[in-house]
Amino acid sequence: MFKAIVIDKTDDTYQAALKELDESQLPAGEVQVDVHYSTLNYKDGLAITGSGPIVRRFPMVPGIDFSGIVSHSSNPQFAVGDRVLLNGWGFGEKAWGGLAQKVSIDAQYLTPVPPSVSLKDSMIVGTAGYTAMLAIIALEKNGLTPDKGTVLVTGANGGVGSFAIALLSRLGYEVAASTGRSDEAEYLTKRLGAREIIDRNTLSEPGKPLQKELWAAAIDSVGSHTLANVCASIKESGTVAACGMAQGLDFPASVAPFILRNVTLAGINSVTRSSEERRVAWSRLAQLIDAELLEAVSQEITLDETIDAAARLIKGEIRGRVVVNLRAE
Repeated sequence: MFKAIVIDKTDDTYQAALKELDESQLPAGEVQVDVHYSTLNYKDGLAITGSGPIVRRFPMVPGIDFSGIVSHSSNPQFAVGDRVLLNGWGFGEKAWGGLAQKVSIDAQYLTPVPPSVSLKDSMIVGTAGYTAMLAIIALEKNGLTPDKGTVLVTGANGGVGSFAIALLSRLGYEVAASTGRSDEAEYLTKRLGAREIIDRNTLSEPGKPLQKELWAAAIDSVGSHTLANVCASIKESGTVAACGMAQGLDFPASVAPFILRNVTLAGINSVTRSSEERRVAWSRLAQLIDAELLEAVSQEITLDETIDAAARLIKGEIRGRVVVNLRAE
């Protein structure tokens, strides 16, 4: 038997509950993993609370991330005892995810944990840090270097935003952090490395299609009017990496920044990236993260605490990364 959070739906009820499951209930898969750590991302919060249409089939075990140790493998790519992780691929949405003490999964979806990274640290990074790294790689591919100017990060207190600020700072960039929580300014500046705090309200309302050139590039996890205003304020030939939709899926903008200033809008889909892209991103992350950074951006909870934490996450009451210890009582 093992514990898992299970989401179920009937005609008139939607419920997430912590349950005891038998191994015979695991989906078919080439590799069985004893999960040590998972995470609580915004998407997981939406799934657990039912606040968004994340779950595609029921019953569902949520959790878009996990790390653990292989306990059985019928695929030669992985052996018993290997340390592995998963980010994305639709798990926790279309297939059972990582908020369970055991997972059965095909080998193609697993990534080896870098030797210098612990299982816990790989989940502090998780999809949030991995997505932030993909966004930075996209900016670099479009020519961004630290001498080009300040990089804006929206949704600064979230998991992606926190990691984007910290990673950019460690790479030598000056970072402006957009947040609606002025009380978190010290966390963003002194602990993560932001040089400037921007009130998110200055970006979240309808704005002009072309505005003053302020930033060399941006990483946006908010979408909607915020993303439109960010694009309108990027300098000539700058790039915006879009990776979230906290404000909305809409994009009420004009083509002016893209035509008149040669601005590039780069979409960041972390869910279905190739194995090679994932290994590259995790290799970069292994070089940049350390204990001080990981402690600054994370908090640990148990599986028993996860459902309550999901509600607080959706309300904006949690900052940074939430790591779920599947082995803690």
